[in-house]
Amino acid sequence: MIDLHTHSDLSDGSLSPEALAALAAENALTAVALTDHDTMEGTARFIAACGRLGLRGIAGVEISADFGPGTMHVLGYFAGIPDAGFMADLARIREGRRDRNTRILATLAGLGMPVGAGELAAVAGEGVAGRPHIAQALVARGYVQDFREAFDQWLGKGRPAYHDRYRLGPVESVSAIVSAGGAAVLAHPFTLKLSTGALRAMLDSLVAAGLSGIEVFYPEHPFALRQLYTTLARERDLVLTGGSDFHGSMNPAIRIGRGFGNVRVEDQVLVELGRRTGLVF
Repeated sequence: MIDLHTHSDLSDGSLSPEALAALAAENALTAVALTDHDTMEGTARFIAACGRLGLRGIAGVEISADFGPGTMHVLGYFAGIPDAGFMADLARIREGRRDRNTRILATLAGLGMPVGAGELAAVAGEGVAGRPHIAQALVARGYVQDFREAFDQWLGKGRPAYHDRYRLGPVESVSAIVSAGGAAVLAHPFTLKLSTGALRAMLDSLVAAGLSGIEVFYPEHPFALRQLYTTLARERDLVLTGGSDFHGSMNPAIRIGRGFGNVRVEDQVLVELGRRTGLVF
């Protein structure tokens, strides 16, 4: 069993790359991908740790695309560390995240909920700070009860402290991954908030850019959505992938490799991704 969607403390997870690898091994996974948001800074450490544990570590990333009405994330999987051009794309996206953080903190201060930049840096540690870290700081300050309240009331899209940031577009995100020699997969399609017809059209545009798969097996996908995404994938000869979206203590209900207990991704998925893309993971 494998997990193709996990996060470390280099983005918005709570475990180091090494601790994440150890947890995957403890849970008898055979392969796991580190897919931190818009960064691959922990990739080399993660793959090395997996190797020491006899586990197959996969270089990955989760790109946040510029998209509405919902949210689009594109997962990228690589046989090794991508080229400098792709890493520069990620650096530009991260700089957009830092600029947004400054604007969010200014807005929160204006709303009577000041959070210092130093507080945010302390929460984020080595990782790139983002809205989950700001939510954590809001909880620590006592402004909100929990993460859900922080996002529902203040930080979520359309809420008073929300600010957009620089992102690549959907097609650009897929093209950047493919041009860097990776396999691109659409993550958790339900977050796009599209009708089935609109989702079909979006998938067709992404397939034309080189999309290889759809994340079908995901903790928040009920049976009906899994069936729909399976149909859409098979219509386009896309790989049915999946993962837990594990973040550690950021979302303790999610277990690595299993999600809420309803996620199971077989090793054959990696074989299929390799067959479609020529990658050897």
